[in-house]
Order: sequence, then C-alpha cells, then structure tokens
Amino acid sequence: MSKHGSTPAAYDASSIATTETNSATASPPGRRGLLQGLGLAGAALSASLLPVGARAQDVTRTRKATGGDIAILRFVAYAELVESDLWQQYAELGGLGTGSPNPYQAALNNLDGDSGQYITSNTIDELSHAAFLNAYLASIGAEPVNLDKFRTLPSSQATGAQQNGRLTNLMQLSVDTSWYVRYRSTSSPDFGATYPQALPQLAAGQFTAIPRTDDDFGPTDHIQAIANTAAFHFGSIEQGGISLYGSMAQRASSSEVLEILLGIGGDEVAHFLEWVDFAGNGVQRPVAPLTDSTNGLHFPNFVATGGSLLQPNLIFPVPATFISANLPLCATVRPISTTAVDAVGVVNFLKSTGLFIGQSPDFFTFSMKLAEQADRARRR
Repeated sequence: MSKHGSTPAAYDASSIATTETNSATASPPGRRGLLQGLGLAGAALSASLLPVGARAQDVTRTRKATGGDIAILRFVAYAELVESDLWQQYAELGGLGTGSPNPYQAALNNLDGDSGQYITSNTIDELSHAAFLNAYLASIGAEPVNLDKFRTLPSSQATGAQQNGRLTNLMQLSVDTSWYVRYRSTSSPDFGATYPQALPQLAAGQFTAIPRTDDDFGPTDHIQAIANTAAFHFGSIEQGGISLYGSMAQRASSSEVLEILLGIGGDEVAHFLEWVDFAGNGVQRPVAPLTDSTNGLHFPNFVATGGSLLQPNLIFPVPATFISANLPLCATVRPISTTAVDAVGVVNFLKSTGLFIGQSPDFFTFSMKLAEQADRARRR
C-alpha cells in the first residue's frame, strides 16, 4: 500500500507482471503480446509511483491546479480504487494463472481465448491509475484518497480468491446492459435519449459475476452464465469510466489536470472496446443461446433475434447526434456532457447495480461528499 493513499495490496501489480513475463515466452505476437507489453508498462508505472519521494519534485505543472481540479482528481482516484477492487477479484479467479484453468477461466476462454491476459492487463491498468492519481495529489500537496477502512465486504470462497476485505460486491449484481444498445444507436443520452436493456433479466435480478464457492464451478451452463454475466459487467463498468473522464475533463482548469484526465480516460476507452467484443461473444454461437439451469438466467443468440441494435460484431460506436441535432452524426463517447454525466450520478449508478451491497452508511456518505465536491468544479 502506498504511504500516500490507498492502493489495493491483495493483488500486487509486480506479481501480475511476473506472471505475464512467464507466459509471454510461449505466446504468439499480436493482441496478446501487445497487451502484455502494456501490462508490464502499467505495472512498472504503478511500482514507480508508490514511493513518491523525489519524484514529487519532478512534476512539471503547466498551470496550478485549482480547488476544483483537486476535487475532480480525488473523485476519479476514488473511482479508480473502486475499479481496482472489483478487477482484482476478477483477476484472482479469472485472470492469468499457472496450471490448468479452473472452470470459470475455461468459461471465460469460451468468450475469448485471451480472456486471462485481458483481465490481468485491465487489472494492472486500474492499479496504475489509482497509484498515479494518489501520488499526483500528494505531489501537489493535496490529500490522497484512502478507502482502506471501507474494505469490509466478504471475498468469494472459491479456490483462488484471496481472503481480504473488499470494497465491492460482485456476487449480487443487477448488471446494466443498456450501454450495449446505446452504442449501436444513432441517438445520444446527451440529448435525452433512453435505451432498453439488451438483457432485461440480467438487469432486473441479482446475479453473481464470480464463482462464490467451488460449488459454482458446475454445472457447465451455470459457470458459463456467470462468465457471461461478468462479460457484460466488464463493459458496463468501463463505459461508465469513459463518460466520467470525458465529463470531468470539461470541468478542469489546469492544463496538466486536463492532460491526466484525457490520458487515463483514453485508456478506459481501450478497455471498453475489448469488452464490447467480449460481451458480444456471449450472445452468439457457439455460446448462445444459453440458459443457467440453476436460476433460469437466459442469454439469447442476438444474431438470431436480428436487428442492428443487438448486433454482436458492432464493436465501435455508431455515429450519433453530437453537440447539435443540426450537425452531421458523429461517432463519439456518450454520454459526455456535464449535464448528462456527473459524479453524484456515477455513485448512484454503481449503487443501483448492487456493487456496494453490504457497504456501510459511512461509505456512502464519504462517496457522496467526494462526488458533490467534484460536481462543483468549474473551468476557470
């Protein structure tokens, strides 16, 4: 854990980097090799930022951060700590490992044979974001964000899960899947558009996205449904991140803070595009149609249902209304306006999905305080 704030210690970035290095020798070039390189760079960045020390004097500020800038950075640091916590849980059970894959890893591999690498790389990135933001805050004399006292939620009891206190609950999720439709539509929530759930049953219920115990490793349709749930949750989390960074960037006054928000926000876009493709593989052959025999959760074959709003291989944002309805359609992140996306809305969204089931009232009070301060920020 960084002396300047809260960095999850349960899944150490250096140990992930070691795993990636060992696996890289047998891996072919391509997307996997590229992500391994990115993962190693992320781990090195995270490790270099933990002991800030002399590095704090090396920060070159092009414009002094305002109080609003600091509030923005503290909220996105909070968001990255939350993301790091949930991604650590996914990485422990579904990321890169040694030996034969467990049934959860095997089910994720049914969606993409590189799933373990992608999950591990995503985890490294989020750890690096949290470490960097807290180190940067400390370097300019601002208070980093520490969530350690809220790490009270139970871990999965499945083999492979570390027994640490968690910030997030991945075992009772109501996964929002409206993002899947939104990015295939020519309309925009920035102009008031709303979207149906691609998987209404997944959004309305409470389903686990990780095996809770080894009993969840079977039957096959059950563990595959858990992996499919995780796939849509991956996309839901990362699309929220890109909208958050895009909205907060419009509030920043310091050019250096703007650079930070654009830089990290751009990495969130890279994450999202992978998980759009990944989730789509769970709603087409050979995986779908799939019904979990233990609870009836159903993943239809979206190719068979037809329609561009559910098309699995549409992984890039479809051009949509942007800035003005009188201008040509444009492919963009959406929502992105400060009126459609705010920090308080992000906290409420995460809460509504069940990610914080079991958290204390103090956690929500702290979360809302950070969010309200960030939302008061205005560009000067």
